[in-house]
Amino acid sequence: MVNFFNISEIYQFAIKIEENGEKFYRKVAWKTKDKKVKDLFIFLADEEVRHKRIFEENLKKIEKYEPSESYPGEYFAYLRAYAEGLIFTKNIEKELEKEDILEAIDFGIRRELDSIMYYLEMKDFIPETQELEIDKIIKEERSHFIKLSNLKKQILEGR
Repeated sequence: MVNFFNISEIYQFAIKIEENGEKFYRKVAWKTKDKKVKDLFIFLADEEVRHKRIFEENLKKIEKYEPSESYPGEYFAYLRAYAEGLIFTKNIEKELEKEDILEAIDFGIRRELDSIMYYLEMKDFIPETQELEIDKIIKEERSHFIKLSNLKKQILEGR
C-alpha cells in the first residue's frame, strides 16, 4: 500500500528540519570559544527559529493542493523518503558531537544544501500563494551556505 500524506505533512517535515538545524547550530555555538564562529552559529540558530515560525504560520493557512504526478502518491512518496533521510539520519547525534570546528562547518554546509533541495522540491506541492515565502527561505538558506563557506575559507587561510 502506498503511503500518502498531505501538504501539512510537508510543512511538518520542514519544521523538523528547522528544529534540527537550530539544535545543531546552538550546540556548536555553545562548544566553540572562537567569537566569530560562535556569533555566526547563534545567528544561524536564530534564523532556523524564524523559518520554523514561517512554516508554522503557513501550516495554519494551507488549502488542499494536489500536484500533477505520473502515478498516485509519486511525489509525496519521494518527498517523504527525502525528508526522512535528511531529518532522521542515524548519524545526526554523532555529527552533533563533532569537536573539530571544520567538521561542524562542513556538516552545517551539507544541512543548508539539503534544506535548499527539500524546499525547492516542496514548492511543487504547495499553493502558489505560499511559493514566495518558500523562495525567501531558499534565498536565506543560500546565504547561510555562503556564510558557512566563507567562514571555512577564513579558518583554512588562517592555518
